[in-house]
Amino acid sequence: MDDGPCHKSIMYGVIPTQPFTVGSGEARFDRQGDSITLYINDVPSSQWFLSDPGELEFEYMRWMIAAIGSVFPTDQRLSALHLGAAACSLPRAIAHLWPRSRHLAVELDPVLADIVRQHVTLPRAPVLRIRVADAVPTLLARPSSSHDLIICDAFDADMTTPVGLLDDTAAAAAARVLKPGGLYLANLADTPGLPNSHRQIRTLARHFAYTGFITEPAQLRGRRLGNVVVLARHIALDATQDQNLSRKLAADGFPARLVAGGDALLWAGLGRGLDAGLGQGLDVTGL
Repeated sequence: MDDGPCHKSIMYGVIPTQPFTVGSGEARFDRQGDSITLYINDVPSSQWFLSDPGELEFEYMRWMIAAIGSVFPTDQRLSALHLGAAACSLPRAIAHLWPRSRHLAVELDPVLADIVRQHVTLPRAPVLRIRVADAVPTLLARPSSSHDLIICDAFDADMTTPVGLLDDTAAAAAARVLKPGGLYLANLADTPGLPNSHRQIRTLARHFAYTGFITEPAQLRGRRLGNVVVLARHIALDATQDQNLSRKLAADGFPARLVAGGDALLWAGLGRGLDAGLGQGLDVTGL
């Protein structure tokens, strides 16, 4: 098990210009001015800006930052577990915005992890550690109540979330590993009708007191493929946190909507809506 820091080498911070082979295929870095994007098999996997570590282009990552900001003040010392690392753009951003945070990023591909360690400018250990390992057994082995934040952002070669990260065993482990006031976030690629998100909400609801999801209104209406950020907690967002998150999502360059609590359960077909005392006052009748 490789748990080394993002170590310095003679190429540290110098982005390769040629494609390179990784375990799942071919990868390349594409630099456009201040922005760098990592592509794996021509699919954008990570993106960051050189001049501002806290700025992100991928909309689902901005939604995650908004969710994290609704729960945790920026001076809080967070312990974060990232299941799926790629080029670590999200750990990099969170470490910048929450300077006291500490991150363990789990990456299955040893070649990709080594390339990222050598060439991408990242916070050094103990702020950020990259571990070469399978995300599922790593999650199962983590101590109880050990992380404030768990982020699942891992994909197989076919760009689907590994099924082992979406099943009941993984949900139970995430609930056990997450601290009482913590936040679980997962990025799902979903199709019209959001079948993956329906299943994931139903699974998480068996282990968390509060679940929800964030996505674009057009995808909610079944019009497109896209990303869904699923969230779960042991305690609900309070009214101020909910309103703050919804306001940030509406103001984003890719406006999104939060459906959470009793409304998310009703949407997922669990038959428990606003009468469960968890509804956030959202109109779900037209979704």
